[in-house]
Amino acid sequence: MTRTLVSWVGHADLRALAAQLPTRERNALSEIVGAVPTDPDGPIKSLVRAERFDSIHLLSNYDSRWNKRFAAWIGRNCEVHRVSLRNPTDYAAIYESASNSLASLTTGGVNQDDELCIHLSPGTPAMTAIWVLLGKTQYPATFYQTHKGKSWVTEIPFDITLDLVPKLLRQPDAHFQHLAAKGPEEVEGFGSIVGNSKAIRLAVGRAQRAAIRSVPVLLLGESGTGKEMFARAIHAASSRRHGPFIAINCAAVPRELLEAELFGYAKGAFTGAVKSKPGAFEQADGGTLFLDEIGECDGAMQAKLLRVLQPTPESGPCDRVFRPVGATADKAADVRLISATNRDLANEVLENRFREDLFYRVAVITVSLPALRDRRSDVPLLAEHLMATINQQAMSDEPGYKDKCLSDSAKAFVKQHDWPGNVRQLYNALLQAAVMSETERIDRADLAAAVTDLPQQNRRDILELPLGGTFSLEKHLEFVHKHYLRRAMSEAGGKKTQAASLLGMKNYQTLDAQLKRLGVE
Repeated sequence: MTRTLVSWVGHADLRALAAQLPTRERNALSEIVGAVPTDPDGPIKSLVRAERFDSIHLLSNYDSRWNKRFAAWIGRNCEVHRVSLRNPTDYAAIYESASNSLASLTTGGVNQDDELCIHLSPGTPAMTAIWVLLGKTQYPATFYQTHKGKSWVTEIPFDITLDLVPKLLRQPDAHFQHLAAKGPEEVEGFGSIVGNSKAIRLAVGRAQRAAIRSVPVLLLGESGTGKEMFARAIHAASSRRHGPFIAINCAAVPRELLEAELFGYAKGAFTGAVKSKPGAFEQADGGTLFLDEIGECDGAMQAKLLRVLQPTPESGPCDRVFRPVGATADKAADVRLISATNRDLANEVLENRFREDLFYRVAVITVSLPALRDRRSDVPLLAEHLMATINQQAMSDEPGYKDKCLSDSAKAFVKQHDWPGNVRQLYNALLQAAVMSETERIDRADLAAAVTDLPQQNRRDILELPLGGTFSLEKHLEFVHKHYLRRAMSEAGGKKTQAASLLGMKNYQTLDAQLKRLGVE
């Protein structure tokens, strides 16, 4: 096993170095970091004296001249990497520098069987906090501290992914309550999002916060929940709103053509390439690229996307370098990436169908979009909005067309139905009902006829799933159980006594126990 030490270089380290330098250099360095060392060796030298490390990688915001002298002073395979920080307490810049350094070390030879060691003492408190965050999540590490020549291993008594994240996931509303303060119509750029439920407010609030950052966003949700609409809203609410918005559906483009679609191609790259053509990354320069159904990309394309999204030293979060098909030189573009999928990418990573490193690149911020069954109070309003759109389209296509509207029974139907296909299915049902209805009023029967086959098809799907492989009876029974618990709570307006009655339970305590056991909010 090899041991690699990673640390920031702090003032205390350079003070210790200054004490060893000739007078002229000592005075020059002391003007930067102070004159009197509190520790003759400094934190890093003290640790290196006490512990064995096969390689030492240090991050430094100081001049290269002092970095070279410090590396020579430490010795023992020490390498100092200069990073540029305008402010040593800037969490975002510190995180990016530290994460990039650990990522390069990981790909450069620090294997899972090797030990990564992080020194927490040098640098600012912000630097220490970022080390703890990274060393307890993506890059498991042994933490060291030093003080006045003594060193020791520091145990961090919690696991972020096992102890803290599950608590956040179990109570997301409590942590993001402030994000639901405004409805979509009150948030700049999100006026096209229809609804006022708590679920859609939370999604809009989180998306709005994501919009102001130039980092990749991953939109999660079932098919038909409006992921592209959210992507366009994030673009419209960002500083890139005046730049282009380019959308590519990765599932709709043949695999052998997707690379050329994304990166472009040079003249003569393949048969039929009579002239060069820019790809989506080049077209989106200065704006946003939306990759829908990114989970459908095969392994080869995932590797190519990872290369484009891999940050380089001193590059911005949206700087992309790529090479068109058949070209001999790279191109660069300034592109903010938004991705979307209806797959469970975390599970895809576990099943080795989606690269873990790519997942962390595209999912810097995630926004989960609620299904219609989880925001039933929005469905009548959404249906009215969609009907207005259908009427407007019909009037331009059919002279003499008269607007159609939903009856009270039709509104009740759209609110009660689960709409497994979400907004897309609702729109199609309304369009079919508008076309087939002979009157200006669309009734419950018109809508029921438009969705008659869907419940039976869904029932066949869940009762005729293929056995073997990844099939789990317990998993599917739990899915059905959770579905009816959520539906009952929704239809009962959150009243457990009424929900228990709808489910045929004798008392609400039984329902409450099942809600807690299955983690249903």
